[in-house]
Amino acid sequence: MPGPQSPSPAMAPQRPDIVDVTLQGFRAEVMEESFDRPVLVDFWAPWCGPCKQLTPRLEKIVREARGKVRLAKMNIDEHPQIAQKMGVQSVPAVVAFVQGQMADAFTGALPESEIKAFIQRLLGPGGVDVEALLAESQALLEAGQVAVAEAGFAQILQNDPEQPAALAGLARCALAQGDSEQAKAILAQIPEKHANTPAVAAARAALALEEKAGGVGDMALLLARVETAPHDHPARYDLAVALNAAGKREAAAQELLVIIKHDRKWNDEAARKLLLEFFDSWGPADPATRAARRQLSSLLFS
Repeated sequence: MPGPQSPSPAMAPQRPDIVDVTLQGFRAEVMEESFDRPVLVDFWAPWCGPCKQLTPRLEKIVREARGKVRLAKMNIDEHPQIAQKMGVQSVPAVVAFVQGQMADAFTGALPESEIKAFIQRLLGPGGVDVEALLAESQALLEAGQVAVAEAGFAQILQNDPEQPAALAGLARCALAQGDSEQAKAILAQIPEKHANTPAVAAARAALALEEKAGGVGDMALLLARVETAPHDHPARYDLAVALNAAGKREAAAQELLVIIKHDRKWNDEAARKLLLEFFDSWGPADPATRAARRQLSSLLFS
């Protein structure tokens, strides 16, 4: 009669990504586990207000990592020895273990973007989820967190120096910091085969618009000219360029739509062409693009 068989991989118990850890289980749950994947030890206490903010963020990000990292939560009131041994003096504190060793740490209730960057450093280039990090970095850039976005794009390029969307993102970071020359230099590094990818086209359009904005003059003067002479199309065109450079996308589009409504063929359809440049720069999903596209279609096909 055959003896008992070892469980197949499909039957083997799955190791959870989030655990509560005790002093007795620390070696197995943290030290040994860290040879397979990074383990974050979240030192917390029931009386700690910031801990109640940080722990849910950690749990959310670890779940999104889909097994690439583990979170081990340790209550320092019940198990103070480990925290004392590691020199943890205040909570919340997070200590990362890799290959059985302390690898990195932080204290305080960091925002999600900084926690994700912390974890990506632990995972290294090979562990980077490029699409997720691209989306996160682009969202940070749109939100004005240029330095954090720049770090995300740079991390992607460590693994793939020719990644076009990351290079385009770095170029847009340079533009956001007022360095059009640096943006131009970054875009020049992008191989020609990637020239027509959406992110690269958007970055090049943004650079062209930035350079155009340098020659249109003061926005207040342009506003005054348009208010005095509503049919001064050159002034309204320049005002649209200035508004876009100031981040006022909806207002910029409206100025061009006014020109198109009154004289769509003015200056070889310059207003329509500039509006299309705006769309390229903003991207198809931007609310300003969607709204202006609908209005443009209504004007052109009415």
